[in-house]
Amino acid sequence: MMAPPWLQLMDDTIRACAAHGTPDLLRRLRERRAQLIDPKLRILVIGETGQGKSQLVNALVNAPVCATGDDLTTTVPAVVEYAEAPTAAVVLNSAARDDRMIESGPSNQLVPAAVDSVTADANREAAQPGTEIARAHIGLPRALLATGLVLIDTPPAGDAVRTATALSEILQADAVLMATDATSEFSPSELELLGQVARVCPTVMVALTKIDIVPGWRVVAERNRARLARAGVSATVVPVSAALRLAAAKTGDRDLNAESGFEELMHRLKHEWLDQADVLHTRSVAALAGMTVDQLVPPLHEEFATTQRGDAPEVVARWQAAGRKLEQLQQDSARWQTLLGDEIADLIADLEYDLRDRTRQILREVDEYFDAADPSRDWDTFEDWLQDNLATVAETNFNWLLERFDWIAHKLARQVAPGDQDLLHELLVADAPPDHASGMRKPRVERFTVGQKLFVGMRGSYTGLLMFGLATTVAGMPLINPISLGAGAAFGAKSVFEERGNRLKRRQATAKTAAQRHVDDFFLAYGKESKDAARLLQRALRDRFTAYAQQQRQEITASAKAIKQVIDAEAARRKQRAQEIRTAVNELAAIRQRVKAMAAAKVAPSSPRGLIA
Repeated sequence: MMAPPWLQLMDDTIRACAAHGTPDLLRRLRERRAQLIDPKLRILVIGETGQGKSQLVNALVNAPVCATGDDLTTTVPAVVEYAEAPTAAVVLNSAARDDRMIESGPSNQLVPAAVDSVTADANREAAQPGTEIARAHIGLPRALLATGLVLIDTPPAGDAVRTATALSEILQADAVLMATDATSEFSPSELELLGQVARVCPTVMVALTKIDIVPGWRVVAERNRARLARAGVSATVVPVSAALRLAAAKTGDRDLNAESGFEELMHRLKHEWLDQADVLHTRSVAALAGMTVDQLVPPLHEEFATTQRGDAPEVVARWQAAGRKLEQLQQDSARWQTLLGDEIADLIADLEYDLRDRTRQILREVDEYFDAADPSRDWDTFEDWLQDNLATVAETNFNWLLERFDWIAHKLARQVAPGDQDLLHELLVADAPPDHASGMRKPRVERFTVGQKLFVGMRGSYTGLLMFGLATTVAGMPLINPISLGAGAAFGAKSVFEERGNRLKRRQATAKTAAQRHVDDFFLAYGKESKDAARLLQRALRDRFTAYAQQQRQEITASAKAIKQVIDAEAARRKQRAQEIRTAVNELAAIRQRVKAMAAAKVAPSSPRGLIA
């Protein structure tokens, strides 16, 4: 058997609520579905205090089952339905514990009570703090109830709390019967209540009570109908008198019963509601589904708007910051490499100048030394002095290299890693260049021997002897005479002295040349080693900084990649969720279209009977 359209709409609404609604709303929808499948027709009787609501229920079932009186106020709902024999029970919430419990359910317990006092007792106990009474339950053998009609007398509406309680009960009703007495027209609160009720349960009827005590009740009825029309509430107004109804029931007076208006009310209940239960269900489900859609759509729209706002600003900012940091790292890497190259170039130039200046100073001291010293006697002393000075130059120059490079390294470290104190946890060192100060060869020093002195003296004396001998022969003296011999001796001694001085100068020049050659060799060899050491230190420092920069680059890249994955995953999730929301909104829009179609269902009016206003 095919399910009726309203049941299919109800099931679709429940599925949508299960996907997007709250558990409380879902529970109410499922409870309402179970009630709709039940063939009973649940009619909720509502009204403000003193409007004859409970007396109206009593008159309908022709039994004083609902407590009435100025000192009694309905505090818990009273459910009146058909039973083969009169029964009554108090329904307790699941939290209550009572030895009188005779039946257990998933959420409540039934405690038996007397039919004529169950509502009065339930109202009094419910008014006490800490009680767990949910409602009173009454079963009566009445023909009206045997048709499947269930009457639910509710606590009076009025303040915000009571109105909210009444509206929560309306969610479970197929139709609503509102009681208002004929002593006055609708109050603003009653009109507001009717408007709220009609939005939840569109099948509404108004019972204008106490017409037996108001001679002008017909005027009040017409004015109420006009006010309902102006408010846009579709509800039939039926004037009734519970007092006349109960009196007619005791005496069996049919005319009095017709005058009470209950004949007309019961006729409408049967033909407009009981006989058209499917239409009532359709209207009720349409209203409930429409209300549910109205609750589900706004949160979905808000969530959809959230999915369109883009990534979280803080995540995007972190990703952009990582990109900027990576770009800055690249720029800093190029900058410090350029700076390192410039500093090393300046360092090498300064080292070369320092080495040249120190060696030139040594050469000046060598020249001054050998201007007076004789290499043949003082060479060993000079060689030791020269080696010590060159070793001192090498040590001083190399130490300056290390100190200057350490300064360069820390200067660059402050730029490469300002916050990393362990980047240069151990100083970069280089081996000292080999000892190029030693290994100087002694120059060949010419010695002035005795034979050479005799030869030079004889050569000089011969010249003097001959020159002065020839000069004295003019005077008639012989070639060899005392004068020529003296001149020869003088010339010979002079030649020996001059030759000895010339030989000393040649020895000094040879020593200076040898020393200069050795110093130049030292300058070239040590200068090459010093430059190599500087470049070795440069490469070591560059490699250390490059490794550090590479590590930083990898960490930043990994962090940016992880953030980008989070952004992409979040974007994919938002895109998927946006699509899900579109689908859900489209489904709810389809439900809304079906709601509009079902809400157009009208209850066919029955021909009026009995008393007519």
